[in-house]
Formats: sequence, C-alpha cells, structure tokens
Amino acid sequence: MYLITVFGNLLIILAISSDSHLHTPMYFFLSNLSFVDICFTSTTIPKMLWNIQMQSKTITYEGCITQIYFLILFAVLDIFLLTVMAYDRFVAICHPLHYTVIMNPRLCGLLVLMSWLSVVSLFYCTMLGVYLSSAATHSAHSSSTASVMYTVITPMPNPFIYSLRNKDMKKL
Repeated sequence: MYLITVFGNLLIILAISSDSHLHTPMYFFLSNLSFVDICFTSTTIPKMLWNIQMQSKTITYEGCITQIYFLILFAVLDIFLLTVMAYDRFVAICHPLHYTVIMNPRLCGLLVLMSWLSVVSLFYCTMLGVYLSSAATHSAHSSSTASVMYTVITPMPNPFIYSLRNKDMKKL
C-alpha cells in the first residue's frame, strides 16, 4: 500500500511536470498535494515497516517528537492545499471569464507559500500543546490500527481519484 501511494503520487507529479497542457493552477496545486501526500506517508510508514521487520517497538523520544511534528505538519498542509484547490474550483465555476486573471501564476505560488507558512506557524503552537499536555492511556493495538488507517489507507486512493476521474490526465 505504501508503494502504491508513493508511486501513484510520483506518477502524477511526473505527468504534470512533463505535459505543458497540464501547467494550469489546478494541476500546480495537485502536484503540490501529491508531493505532500508522499511526505505524509513517508513520515511514519518506513519506521513502522522497520519495526515490524526487526520486531522492535522502540523509538527514541526525539524520534517520536520529530515523527509527530512532520506527521501533523503534512496532515495540516494537506488540508490547506485542499482548501486552496477548492478556492481554485470556486473561481473557475463562479467566475469563469475572470479565472485566468484571478488565478495567475503569482497568486498560485503565493497561495502554496502561504499554505506552507501557515502550517509551520500553527505547529509552533501545537508543539507547545504537546509538551504541556499529559499522556493519556490508550490501547497500543487500537492506536496502531488508527495510525495505519490514517497514514496509509487515506492517502492511497488520492492518485486514483485525482487522475482517473480527470479527462486531461487520462489523455497521457
């Protein structure tokens, strides 16, 4: 499942970057979303696979904090990019004649940059919350099942959803 997620998203990035017809705001945001999905799944799955292979369940405190930081970073960045993509579609549907003027390359780059900056600034607040909160007791099995569902199953269909239902991507 992890390899399907990574290769599917890499194919989307390569298809968008290699075809000049796909150099539009929607595909610019989609390629960024694919990159973030690769990063999101790569924050925990390689360590989990290593732990399964080595039959080890240990992680250092620093490793855990780093892993949680990047997991939340990419999860929130996913949300911001999906919001930007929704705005792009809103402009395309509600203001089709002004679309190219409103969604110019400068604004697209600025929206992606603001998504990244917003997420980074939000994390300084959430990291403070992590340090100040107490650890709640959870069952290890339910936590690991939830982790796999959230980090592998959820991002895996994204390449298929965004490319197979799209006429421009099917032409490639």
